[in-house]
Amino acid sequence: MGIYSTVMDAVTEVTGLSPTAFFTILAMMVVVYKIVCGMFLGPEDFRQKPPKEPVQLGDVTEEELRAYDGSDPSKPLLIAIKGQIYDVSSSKMFYGRGGPYSMFTGRDASRALAMLSFKPEDLTGNIEGLSAEELAVLEDWEYKFMDKYPIVGRVVPAANTTTNGDKVHLQDQDVNGLQKQQI
Repeated sequence: MGIYSTVMDAVTEVTGLSPTAFFTILAMMVVVYKIVCGMFLGPEDFRQKPPKEPVQLGDVTEEELRAYDGSDPSKPLLIAIKGQIYDVSSSKMFYGRGGPYSMFTGRDASRALAMLSFKPEDLTGNIEGLSAEELAVLEDWEYKFMDKYPIVGRVVPAANTTTNGDKVHLQDQDVNGLQKQQI
């Protein structure tokens, strides 16, 4: 019991507190430290997880690309620029649900990126009418994406649309020999 008494006397002498008060304060400090540390990211949060092999999508239409907008967590996050589809899943904090650029996922965002626009009407792959400066901005985005993200496919026109997005009118023979038009 000599060591215990010596430690308790030393605590009282050095701190001016009773041993009970000293150890209560010490315990509270540890609890506060743990709570505050839990509010911040630790070094292990910054360690790179082994990258998953990107899913090779191939040729898809813009409509099929919309399924990769982050609404289904089992699917990768995809963005197209000038028809090339990039897997941006490694940057979920930017492109995932609630991220600042989440509106670009599942779309060909060429026009919006070229114009540095967040307007819904600019979220299209149509780059007609863009200025030389806007096309240079788009090219810069394209190079950044090429360097950082894998290409997993390309956007192709739907079977019933032309390259400019207009509907194709198909002619079919009716059973009575009359022409009927489908849109």
